[in-house]
Amino acid sequence: MNIITLFFNIILHLDEHLATIIQMFGGWSYTILFLVLFIETGVVIAPYLPGDSLLFAVGTFAALGSFKLWLIFIILALAAIMGDSLNYAIGHYIGPKVFKTNYKWLDRRALDRTKEFFDKYGGKTIIIARFVPIIRTFAPFLAGVGAMKYPRFLAYNIIGGMAWVSLFLLGGYFFGNIPLIKNNFSIVILIIIGVSLIPVAIEAWKYYKELREQKGKKLTKDEKKPMGPEEFR
Repeated sequence: MNIITLFFNIILHLDEHLATIIQMFGGWSYTILFLVLFIETGVVIAPYLPGDSLLFAVGTFAALGSFKLWLIFIILALAAIMGDSLNYAIGHYIGPKVFKTNYKWLDRRALDRTKEFFDKYGGKTIIIARFVPIIRTFAPFLAGVGAMKYPRFLAYNIIGGMAWVSLFLLGGYFFGNIPLIKNNFSIVILIIIGVSLIPVAIEAWKYYKELREQKGKKLTKDEKKPMGPEEFR
């Protein structure tokens, strides 16, 4: 419970914690922010680190002169792109090895379905996942597990990474110091997190509808098949 409380405390008061980091570490703050974003996107077991809110807060401090906007953009964009590439590599290396082992709790078909999913929706998934907390940590890992071609993954990774960093960084830079937003920073962060969940909800609904349609077509096809003697047993 203390860990959860600490997590929400950091997220909701990120502006205060970032100010402390800048004051204590000065220029090394660039390195610290690079590492935080790199780990948030690159390590599948660390999706709880701040992402959207961190970028917005950094943009706010860049407007105050604490960071050079062009430099912090390059550093954080590299962190996001390199983090996703590492996550992909981990999934690509671990996934096939795990699924080759005959574990009862694993389904080989799940790997095949994952590969098919990323072959069809991969690019859009990688870009959209950037804007969704937690999901963005798992998307590149699953792309690696599903054996999505790396050149294709890298292209969408770069597009998604630069779009994600620029949107929230510039959002904080231009709007973070407006009194209404600055005085209600915690509420703004919650709104950012809520809005970030909208794309995945839309995509999940589309995917769910597609599965239902496919299931319905299959049932209709099966109903038309003549019944053999064995089906009366």
